[in-house]
Amino acid sequence: METHLESTAPDSPRNWRSRLPTWATVCEAAVFLLFAVFFLSYGVTPLLGGDGLGLVGADEPRYAQIAHEMLDRFDHAHTLKGRLSACVTPYLYGRPWLEKPALYYWRAMFVFQEFGVHDWSARLPSATFAFIMAALIYLHMRRFRPGGHLDAALITVACAGIIGFARGASTDMQMAAPLAIGLLGWYAWYETDSKFWLFDIYFFTGVATLAKGPVAPFLAIAIVAAFAFLRREWTLLRRSLWWPGVLLYLAIVLPWFLAVQHQNPTFFREFFLEHNLERFATDRYAHAKPVWYYGMVIVLAIMPWTVIAARALIDGIQTSVAEWRIRHAGKRPRAVNRPGDAFPEFLVLWALIPIVFFTFSESKLPGYILPSIPPITILTGDYLFRRRKPGLHRWELLGHAVVAGAMTMFALTLPWFVAHGAHWPPAHALVAAALSAAGAALLILIVVNGWGVARLRLATTGVLVVLMLFLYGVGPFFGIPAIGATKRVIHLLDRSYSARPLAERLAGLGPADETVAVFEVRRDVEYGLSFYRNREVVNYEESGVPDEQHLLVVRVAGRGGVDLHTQSALDEYLEGRPYEPLFSWPEQGLVIYMVGSR
Repeated sequence: METHLESTAPDSPRNWRSRLPTWATVCEAAVFLLFAVFFLSYGVTPLLGGDGLGLVGADEPRYAQIAHEMLDRFDHAHTLKGRLSACVTPYLYGRPWLEKPALYYWRAMFVFQEFGVHDWSARLPSATFAFIMAALIYLHMRRFRPGGHLDAALITVACAGIIGFARGASTDMQMAAPLAIGLLGWYAWYETDSKFWLFDIYFFTGVATLAKGPVAPFLAIAIVAAFAFLRREWTLLRRSLWWPGVLLYLAIVLPWFLAVQHQNPTFFREFFLEHNLERFATDRYAHAKPVWYYGMVIVLAIMPWTVIAARALIDGIQTSVAEWRIRHAGKRPRAVNRPGDAFPEFLVLWALIPIVFFTFSESKLPGYILPSIPPITILTGDYLFRRRKPGLHRWELLGHAVVAGAMTMFALTLPWFVAHGAHWPPAHALVAAALSAAGAALLILIVVNGWGVARLRLATTGVLVVLMLFLYGVGPFFGIPAIGATKRVIHLLDRSYSARPLAERLAGLGPADETVAVFEVRRDVEYGLSFYRNREVVNYEESGVPDEQHLLVVRVAGRGGVDLHTQSALDEYLEGRPYEPLFSWPEQGLVIYMVGSR
C-alpha cells in the first residue's frame, strides 16, 4: 500500500516524469524554433546573417525616424510626467505626424534603448510580433486541432508575405499579429466557453488598435458577426460582449487617444477623417489599384504554398457549405461547441473578410490584407495533415513543385534584372537558373513520393533556406564570420533600393552637420537619407535652395535608364550659383553635386 501511495503522490519522481514533454515533442518544438528564427530574422540582425539590407521604401525610414525622435524627447525629459508626455505625440522632423497610432513607435523606441538606433533594430518589432504569432498558432493548433500544428506554424513563417512583412519597420505586422492572436483566442473561447480565452480577443484587439486604429476592431467584429450569422448562433454576439473585456479594451486604447487629442486638437480630423475614412473612400494618397489587385497580392504572399493553400481554402469553403446545408436541412440537431466542427468556417471567414473589405477601398496597399494570411496558412497546415494517408492529388503536388521552381528561377535571376533592367539575362545564366529551378521541383516530387506528404514541409523549407542564403549570403552566425563572396547579391540590392550606402558615402565628404539637399528624388531616397543622417534633408521643390554650401542629390535617370532631363530645371533653381558633380550613383539614377554658397 505504501509503495502504491508513493508512486501516485503528486511530487513522486514518476508523476513528475509524466508531466515532462516527450522527446518527440521537444524535437518538434526545436524544429519550429529553428526554422522560425531563421526565416524571420536571418539577414536582419548582425548576429544572424548580418544586416545586409538598409531601410527601403518611404515608410520604413520615416517610421524609424519618428521612433528615434520620440526616444530623444523621452531621454531629455527629467520627470515621469515629461517622459509620459514625450510618448504621446509622434513627431517627424519636429512636426506632429498623426497618420498612425503609436504602438510601433513605442516598441521601436524601447528596442533602440536596448540595441541602439539602427535600421536592423527598427525591424525587430515586426520580427518579434511575427514570431509570437507563429508560436501561438503552433500552440493553439496543438491543443485544439493537433496533427497539423507544425505544418501550420512552419507554413506561416515560410511564406513570402510573412517573411517580407516581418522584416519591415512598419505598422502592418503590428496590427496583423495581435489581431490573429486575439481571433484564435476568441475561437478557443467558442469551443471551451472559458472566459480565460475571451480575454485574448479584447486585449489583443486593443493592441492592434494602437497599431493601426479602428480597422482592427472593425475586422474582429465583422468576422465574429459573420460567423454567428453563418451558424445562426445569434447568442454568440451577446455572449462575446464581456464587460470586463470591454473595460480592458478601453483601458488599453483610450489613454493614448485622449492624450494625443489633448495635445493635438486636429488629431480627430487628421487621423479618423483623413487617414481612415478618406483613405478608404478616395484615392487621396494615390494608391488606387484594380479590383483584382488583392487576388494577385494573396497569390504572391502565400508563395511557395500557393497551390496547396488555394486547394485548402477551397476545401474549407466546401466543408463550410456542407455543414451549412446539414444544419439547415435538419438532418441532425445543431451541436454548439463541437471541437473542430466550425473551425474551417471560422478560418474561411477570417481569410475572406479582410480581402473583400479592402477590395472596396479606393486606396490599396499590400499590407492591408496581411490579416488574411494566418487563417490561410492554418487551413493549409490542417489540410496537409488530413492528406497524409490518402496523399495529395497529382496536380496539387505538381503545381506546388512548379511554383517552388518558379520562385527559385525568380530569385536566381533577380540580381540580373536589378542590375540591368528589363533586358534578358545571357543564355548561360538562364540555363543555370532553369536547371536549379527544375532541381528544386524534382527534390519536392522525389521527397513526397518517397517519404509521403509529411515530408513536404521539409523539402519546401529546404528550398527556401537555400534561396535565403543565396539572397542574403552565408553568415555571420553568432560570431562566426560571413563568407564575403556570398554577399554580392545583398550588397547589390542594398545599393539599388536603400539610401544607407549613399548616406555612408556622403558622410565621408564633409562634417556630420553639413546640409544635404535633394532634387526630384523619390520619397524613399529623401526619407532614407534623413534617417541615416538623423536630420531632415532639404527638398528644393518644397523648401527652396539653402543659402549655405551643401551637398545635393539629384535624380537624373528613371526606370530603365530613361533620361529625366533634370539638368535644365536644376540650372533654373540654382540661378547661376557654382556647382560641380562629385560622383554618380547609377544603381538609383542619382548624381551628387557640391553646391557653393549664395
